[in-house]
Amino acid sequence: MKKKEIRTFDITNLTTRNLDESEAQVVSGYAAVFNSPTLLWEGLEETIAPGAFSRALGNSDIRCLFDHDWSKVLGRTKSGTLRLEEDDHGLRFEVELPNTTVATDLTASMARGDINQCSFGFVPTEETWDYNADPVQRTINEVELLEVSIVSLPAYQDTEAALSRSKQDVQEDIRTRKAMIKKINAALSGMEETK
Repeated sequence: MKKKEIRTFDITNLTTRNLDESEAQVVSGYAAVFNSPTLLWEGLEETIAPGAFSRALGNSDIRCLFDHDWSKVLGRTKSGTLRLEEDDHGLRFEVELPNTTVATDLTASMARGDINQCSFGFVPTEETWDYNADPVQRTINEVELLEVSIVSLPAYQDTEAALSRSKQDVQEDIRTRKAMIKKINAALSGMEETK
């Protein structure tokens, strides 16, 4: 059974604006970027494929959170205060911040440049792995999108990612699969030589 994963991205194209003087402040940027390989750790690189969010955007009620905290909801697709769309670059979001202490504090921290990253929580529903590549390549083709978050810190300082299994477990799985592929290639090579 697949479990929730989290990925964090810098949101350098982040913008904030007021709708008008009496309305909410709006934050927009990209929660994910397509075709941008990310080295999760030595030996494992991940890419999000274009279209990975299309099914989830059509079927889900997604929330924008602060720091992945479900008690700090900043917006929601169902209410229209969070808008998500895929474009050629990635998963773009726009959220109308509520008039809450959390949102006010967040806006001040973003204006100072203290907070500038966005993250998303997801369950991979379709992925491909290339164990012949070095580093091993994981491509996320489709996800169940659970939430997008504006975050103060990435999930992991060294990798900016949190996987459902530990780093050591994934690295051991990669070593095992690469050894198996090496044996298969050697056997196939031996078969070619005997022909």
